[in-house]
Amino acid sequence: MSFAVSRLGVRGEGVADGPEGAVYVARALPGERVEGEIAEGRIARPRIIEAAPERRRAPCPHYNACGGCALQHASDAFVAAWKAEVVRRALEAQGLPAPIRGVATSPPASRRRAKLSGRRTRGGPLVGFHGRSSDMLTAVPGCHVLVPELRAALPALEALVDAGGTRKGEMQLTVTASRAGPDVAVSGGAPLGGRLGARLAEFAARHGLARLVWQGEIVAVAAPPVQDFGGIAVVPPPGAFLQATGHGEETLRACVAEAVGAAGRVADLFAGCGTFALPLARVAEVHAVEADAAMLAALDAGWRGAEGLRRVSVEARDLFRRPLLAAELARFDAVVIDPPRAGAAAQVAALAASGVPRIAMVSCNPASFARDARVLAAAGYRLAWVQVVDQFRWSAHVELAAAFTKPDIA
Repeated sequence: MSFAVSRLGVRGEGVADGPEGAVYVARALPGERVEGEIAEGRIARPRIIEAAPERRRAPCPHYNACGGCALQHASDAFVAAWKAEVVRRALEAQGLPAPIRGVATSPPASRRRAKLSGRRTRGGPLVGFHGRSSDMLTAVPGCHVLVPELRAALPALEALVDAGGTRKGEMQLTVTASRAGPDVAVSGGAPLGGRLGARLAEFAARHGLARLVWQGEIVAVAAPPVQDFGGIAVVPPPGAFLQATGHGEETLRACVAEAVGAAGRVADLFAGCGTFALPLARVAEVHAVEADAAMLAALDAGWRGAEGLRRVSVEARDLFRRPLLAAELARFDAVVIDPPRAGAAAQVAALAASGVPRIAMVSCNPASFARDARVLAAAGYRLAWVQVVDQFRWSAHVELAAAFTKPDIA
């Protein structure tokens, strides 16, 4: 039996209408006709009978086995248009206009941070990404997503798994490219006891790792793993959140600066290590609020070590439990907010009541963004523009930056 694919689902899979409802079709595109065996409402290995004109040959040699990417089989133009449509539908579902002004897509081989899995096997250590809907690992030496520095580090990560892994479980390796070399944080390995710590420290030095963190404990620091936030040096704590690509970070930073405008006093909520707060301090006084004390300390150290910045104050605060209230926000000319995927309902409600003239919002979830945007719109804010940012190229992940203004104030 064949099926006509009509659209893409939120995970980037094709969706067809089957006899018992929607059928999800792996790596299929709208307009294609496919056939294959349905299992639990999904065709995992479809045969393409009629291909869509947007179909392309996947550039990565690992694409068939690896689950790290979902849309390498589609043209870049199609993926960009689809991601813009995801944002548009989310806003329209909340009764809002969608002033989308474009899609900024990070280039291939630009992912500077990745979470890999590792396992010791009879054939030797294995490091890579899981296959689609599978616990099978695929090695990715020719990955088209990772920056060259991370691809070059893969043999060292395999050796690390061999040195500190166990046969019983899987390891997780968060690796970030830094000025000084790979910054590696490991969980799921053998307990750090006996001679393992000394062996790992020797390993880090031998393989040129800037920093190695094992089960939350710093084992070795050959050199501070510095990140560059718009020309300002910051050393994030182990495993700290960073934007996935330098291109994506620069795009978001430019959007935030545009949305904030000439504001002289800015609050940066969910500030992290200072991705936005520190560059903004070149032209404005910034109050950075973040729940994670280690990230906030990195931000503060970055500010103190930089020259030519205006004052940056920091506040450790859980904005989910204790959002900045309208009275506290009243002293700011603009607010930057970059919440987690779930959004920030309590903080957005306080923002809506504050009347702060300008709001720059960054989001990694169009659905929660649209929900929060509706709250601001009900309070009289105008959604001026939305910039879609595709840092996770060839994935179904969608990010964005947006500007809100209060027409009677701004």
